[in-house]
Amino acid sequence: MRLSLSVLLVTLALCCYEANAIVCPSLGKEMIAFLFQHEALYKPHLQLAYNPPEAALNAKLQVKSCTDKIPIVQRKLIAGVLEKILVKCIF
Repeated sequence: MRLSLSVLLVTLALCCYEANAIVCPSLGKEMIAFLFQHEALYKPHLQLAYNPPEAALNAKLQVKSCTDKIPIVQRKLIAGVLEKILVKCIF
């Protein structure tokens, strides 16, 4: 590893020690909605909240159609992990 990269990493570690991995509550809610909301409800929500370009909206909905194929039991497990992270961050 180059010396400059090592110095950069040490500087970041010393100066940014307060950084954390707290998830924004609105992002967590968005992720849970992504897992469980029907596409007919999720699409208008995205359009109102973010006003994305049509290509980005279609790409997100295409990914959602893939995640909708995940069995509901496994989606509930994923949501449980997200909720634990959110509860931990709020308190």
